[in-house]
Formats: sequence, C-alpha cells, structure tokens
Amino acid sequence: MEFISSILGELNFLVENISAFAADGGWKYLVMWVIGGVLIYLAIRHDMEPTLLLPMGFGTILVNIPFSGAIGEEGALTTLFNAGIANELFPLILFIGIGAMIDFGPLLTNPKLMIFGAAAQFGIFFTLCLASMFFTPEEAASIGIIGAADGPTAIVVANKLLGSDSRITGAIMVAAYSYMALVPIIQPPVIKALTTKKERLIRMPYQAKEVSKLTKILFPIVITVVAGVVAPESVSLIGFLMFGNLIRECGVLNSLSETAQKVLANLITIFLGITIAVQMEASKFLQLDTLLILGLGLFAFIFDTAGGVLFAKLINVFLPKDKKINPMIGAAGISAFPMSGRVVHKMGLKEDPQNFLLMQSIGVNVSGQIASVIAGGLILNFFMK
Repeated sequence: MEFISSILGELNFLVENISAFAADGGWKYLVMWVIGGVLIYLAIRHDMEPTLLLPMGFGTILVNIPFSGAIGEEGALTTLFNAGIANELFPLILFIGIGAMIDFGPLLTNPKLMIFGAAAQFGIFFTLCLASMFFTPEEAASIGIIGAADGPTAIVVANKLLGSDSRITGAIMVAAYSYMALVPIIQPPVIKALTTKKERLIRMPYQAKEVSKLTKILFPIVITVVAGVVAPESVSLIGFLMFGNLIRECGVLNSLSETAQKVLANLITIFLGITIAVQMEASKFLQLDTLLILGLGLFAFIFDTAGGVLFAKLINVFLPKDKKINPMIGAAGISAFPMSGRVVHKMGLKEDPQNFLLMQSIGVNVSGQIASVIAGGLILNFFMK
C-alpha cells in the first residue's frame, strides 16, 4: 500500500506541475524551447560560433524549465550572471583573449585602412536616432550599439546606461551576440546589393612590409592612451583589449598569450553564452519590445555594413583607375572579428579564385574592433554626463 500511495503522490505532483505549467502560460516556454533548439541547430549543423550559440541555446532551454530553480535569487545561473555579466567581468576578461588573437600587422602596414573601421560604425548612430522614436535616449543608445557587432561592448554599454536588470538589457545582449554569429548570412546579400560584379573583381595586391617589434609593442599602449583621451569611458574595454595584444607582441609571455587566445577566450565565451540565457526567460523575452529591438539591431548591422561599402565606393571616385579599392573590404569594418574579414575574403575568392583580400579585410576588421569600442565609449561619455 505504501508503494501505491507513493506512486499516486508522484502522479498527483506531476498533474499539479502540468496544471501550473499551463496556467503560467506554457506556450511561452514552448516558444523559448524552440528558440533554444534553433540556436543549438545553427551551432551544430552550420558551425555558427558553436562556443557561443550552443551554450546560449542550451541555457535558453534550461532557464525556461518551470520550477527548475536555475534562476531566481539563489539560482545557479543567476549567481553566475551576477558574478560575471552584471559587473562586466566576463566581457573585460574576454577582451584580453580577443586582443591576444589579433595581429595588427596588416593594419600597421597600411594605416589608412583605419578609416574603413570608422565608416562602418555609421549604423550605430543612425539606429540610435531611429530607436529614439520608440525608446528613451539611454535605451536607444544601448540598442544602437548592437550595430558595433561587438558583444562585450554591447553588454558594458547596456549595463552602464540601463543596469543589468532593465527590461530590455537581455534582448540587447541576445541580439548583439546572435547577429555576430549570423555575419556570414547577413553581410553577403548587403554587399552584393551595393556592389557591381566589376567592383567585386577589383584586385588589391598585398605588399608585405616588415613591422618592427617596437612598433607592435608601442601600438597597443599608444591606442589605449589616445582612446582614453578621446573617450574616457572606453578605457576599461580598450585597455583590456590592448593588454591582450601586448601579451601577444611582447615576446616574453608566449605561453600566456596562447592560453589567453584559446583556453581563456573559449571558457569565457561559454560562460557568457549560458549566462546571457538568464535574460531569455519567457516572461522577460517574449514581448513586443524584444521583437522591435531585434529588428533595430538587424537594421544597425545592415547599415554598418552598407556604411563601410559605400564609403569605399566614395573613395574610389577620387582614386586613379589602377589604385581602386575593392569596396567589399569596407564591410569588414564591423567589429565581428575575424568572421567579417573571412566573409569578405571568401566572397572575393568566389568572384575570382585569384583575388586574395584576406590581409586587407582583416586589417579593416581589426580597425573596426578598435573603432567599435571607441564608439561605445563616446556614447557612454555623452549619456552619462
């Protein structure tokens, strides 16, 4: 009899949970499970930033299991979120790893590529103006920074302007990281729509130049100081990014540089992905504001890409015929490193198997990394006065 009573008790508990699930808007959880499944599918089937999308997708499912205890004041994921994202620790540490990955050599050999990184931030400020029609100025600024294609910068700006518990901070974080992973899908149609076949066939022979070790060591230090003067609020982000690069270039911390590039960057990316999912709880995420933010974020991404391409086309008007720039490299000025640089390189090879744009596109891409952080700092300086 005890056994039967136990079974009946468990069945009763199950029925109560199912009833509570339905009463609590069970369809919302099902929608979030589907979203989580799509993220996992993209990570595994299409190899789209799997270290980010896989934990984000699994975390989305995890936080939307009712009564699981994963979130809430004492939930494990909430604790991790407060320890790493709410205080901006994870984004800053990740920037050390990203800095250690970056070779500024292509940029240093051709410094004029920096202007394309600046031009590709156009979408941030255009979207800021558009978003201000629907949101407060601080919210609009945080949404606009999605166009930087830089997840850590988006997290820091949103946290500082809105706070980690804002109703839209989660949607901003999710949009920033999701669109970073979708660069190979979003950028090619925009680039093709704005360029002709003839323009995409323009060759840009790369002339290798030796960059001294002293120059590579001084570059991250000088950039940190300059960025700190121009946009003081960007100092922490640009400083950690450049510190990572200094570890790479100094020549005496090779093992630490390798650890930062691989183990540290991958580990923090996993933590970021699964803790960002805390903000994808159904009650927070399934709102009209979220759809609007996702749309505005996509708009920012598209206009950043368009800004870089159109700026390159404008420069070509004033250049002699044998010095023309392949306008596709302008699209690499967004901060999604190295995804955007690879996208442009592959598009060049598809048009002409002998057209190698990798070094130029990566040079623009790393300049975009710097420009996006400075853009985030300028926004913070303006809105935090």
